[in-house]
Amino acid sequence: MIKPAKGMQAGRAFALLASIFVLAFGTAVVQLALDQQRVIEANDRLQQQTVPEIIRYQQLSRNIEKLRQEGERIFAVSSPAPRQQSMFVVTLIASHPSILDHPGAAQLARETELFLGDVVRRSVSDERRPLGRYEEWQGLARRLSAQVDEVANQGINLATVDLNVASTAMKLARYKLMIVLLLVGLFLLAFMVLVRRHLIYPLQRIEKALSTLSADRPAPEFRASVMLEIQAVEESIREHHALLIQNDDARQVLENLANKDGLTGLTNRRHFMESAEVELQRAQRYRRPVTVAMADLDFFKKLNDTYGHAAGDAVLRAFSGLVQDALRQSDLVCRYGGEEFAFLFPEISPADTEKLADRLRVRCAEMEVGLPDGRKVKATVSMGLADASECPIEIALKRADEALYEAKRLGRNRVVISGGPTATNDAGNASGPA
Repeated sequence: MIKPAKGMQAGRAFALLASIFVLAFGTAVVQLALDQQRVIEANDRLQQQTVPEIIRYQQLSRNIEKLRQEGERIFAVSSPAPRQQSMFVVTLIASHPSILDHPGAAQLARETELFLGDVVRRSVSDERRPLGRYEEWQGLARRLSAQVDEVANQGINLATVDLNVASTAMKLARYKLMIVLLLVGLFLLAFMVLVRRHLIYPLQRIEKALSTLSADRPAPEFRASVMLEIQAVEESIREHHALLIQNDDARQVLENLANKDGLTGLTNRRHFMESAEVELQRAQRYRRPVTVAMADLDFFKKLNDTYGHAAGDAVLRAFSGLVQDALRQSDLVCRYGGEEFAFLFPEISPADTEKLADRLRVRCAEMEVGLPDGRKVKATVSMGLADASECPIEIALKRADEALYEAKRLGRNRVVISGGPTATNDAGNASGPA
């Protein structure tokens, strides 16, 4: 009863934490949305109203400045024609809509137009007269420059209002966003503490137990967990460990039945072909030497006919023990069928394998096998070798088998290399049963 109660408390903690987070986060999001709406409204107002107004003020400022520049030109030139041209420009500017829409600029432009018009008319009869009124013009020009600055400031002030509204909203949004991030951080911290305590630590213990789970090890021990799901997984691991122990013996038996020859204890033909294929691919990939061999006990049928199948079985078991004792640990050997055996010698060429195979042949010829009735028999073996470093295992075994038949044709009890010279390590003619 205690564990389920604790489990429920953990679940309620997650639910309560999630509810608080959703409520606080939702409120903050609504506030951020309101601030964003204020920024959008200020931006729309800036684009639709303020920016066109600023452009109008800029155009007005340029026109007033142009008016001043043309006035300066009237006093700078010395001929009537350029003065008339500048006066024409002054008249056009003074009647421009941007000037007329601004009361202060319109009044000043009208005053400038009248003053400059009078100067131009008087200069027709006396070209030196404009110079006498230049000081008066300087005062008017300063007023025009002041009007340019005033108009520019008015345009800037228009933009400042909307920008201040947007800036204030963005600052509020930034503070609120910081609060939201703090809220998210606190939630994640609390969430990680609960998850780490009630999920991660138990799962790490489960992962460690699974990584070391074996029939050779004792059953894993777990700390008490408050979560029912974790408890169920831990119990399943204990049951699985017990099942591993129960199945280990059966697996060993099945593996022996599947991979071993029942009479000799050597690898059977199927398992040998699988292992030899893997070893052959490795050797060919890295261009390493590898040799296969086929061996056959000489006159085995005659031995069976003379002494019975029990004697033949005894010879097969004795030869298998000799093979296991004589070969290297990396070599593969199997009972290929009847009295025939297949070998694979990695990391060794056929020429070097011939020496190893010949030592095995000599030991076989010297071996005496005791029978149940007290008699002893001898047997010899013929072997064919083939290079397997550049061909599939089936072709290499076929070539080794052809070399084996060549060894038998030459008199048995000898080793022949496929494709090599016919000279062999011959210990004489095959010995019959003693």
